[in-house]
Amino acid sequence: MGEKTDEAKGRVKEAAGDLTDDDRLKREGKMDQAGAEVKEKTNEAVDKGKEAWRKVEEKVDGDN
Repeated sequence: MGEKTDEAKGRVKEAAGDLTDDDRLKREGKMDQAGAEVKEKTNEAVDKGKEAWRKVEEKVDGDN
């Protein structure tokens, strides 16, 4: 699932846990949201790495 879906799922679980006083469900919701944030940050890092690599390739190609 995408990070937006995981975040939404986590919010729903956390809210349901609040409504039902289910601590396990609240924790699961928080973990889903944390996982979504990790996915988002990882994707951002990968995108930055690809962009940096593209710039290196352009420089190398331009020097030839």
